[in-house]
Amino acid sequence: MDSPVPRTRPPVSAPEAPIQPTPRLTRKSTAAPSRATRESAPASAAPIAPTLAEPARRPRGRPRKTAEELDDGNRRRKLMDGAAKLFRTQGFAATSTRDIASAVGMHSGSPFYHFESKNALLFAVMSEGMTMAVQSQQQALQALPATATPREQLRTLIRHHFEILLGPRSSFIPVMLYEWRSLTPAQRKAIGRIKDEYEAAWMPALQALSRQGALQADPGVARLFIFGALNWAVQWFSPKKGKSLDALADEALALFIQKDEAK
Repeated sequence: MDSPVPRTRPPVSAPEAPIQPTPRLTRKSTAAPSRATRESAPASAAPIAPTLAEPARRPRGRPRKTAEELDDGNRRRKLMDGAAKLFRTQGFAATSTRDIASAVGMHSGSPFYHFESKNALLFAVMSEGMTMAVQSQQQALQALPATATPREQLRTLIRHHFEILLGPRSSFIPVMLYEWRSLTPAQRKAIGRIKDEYEAAWMPALQALSRQGALQADPGVARLFIFGALNWAVQWFSPKKGKSLDALADEALALFIQKDEAK
């Protein structure tokens, strides 16, 4: 028998890849995206609003004075101090604004930049001087301990008054004493209110001393006598004679108040 011829299978070839259709070119749609598309868009796609810088905060309290304002204040103070000394030594009527300007090293018209007239300068010397005296007197009383006796309170008031009368910036007191008539009625009334406030602070101590029997006069009358005596010190006191203001205050207190007051 002939040997059978083996049957062979035809070779299997790899399937051909299907031909992909060539994509058709289409126009880019200009239609607006749908609502769903807009909502699903990432947050980064949202337009970024420009951030506005926060306005600078205004500092609290009063604004600081400029160098020019400080210089104006110093010039005004110099004019007042110079005027007070001249009013005290020469008198108000005999002192001109040219004299005042020359005394502080300014031009003759400089006073009118700060004060409308010589009379206004006189009023400022008195009113601001008395206002300063009221403030410093309050500070002197507040510095006393709560247990201070009426005698100690009066001694503090007398010592402070001597400082106002005879201290480095004391010219306004003699000016007020001797140039009172040079003021207008309205100016006298305004300064009188400040003066009354200054003198009223003496009444509690004087009334307490009167109740203790250490003050032999009515407190209101005693206050007038005390101020009259103290104010006259501007005529005779001289620091070159060796008396300190502390010693002067002690002697004045001994003159007005008995030493054996009730405690």
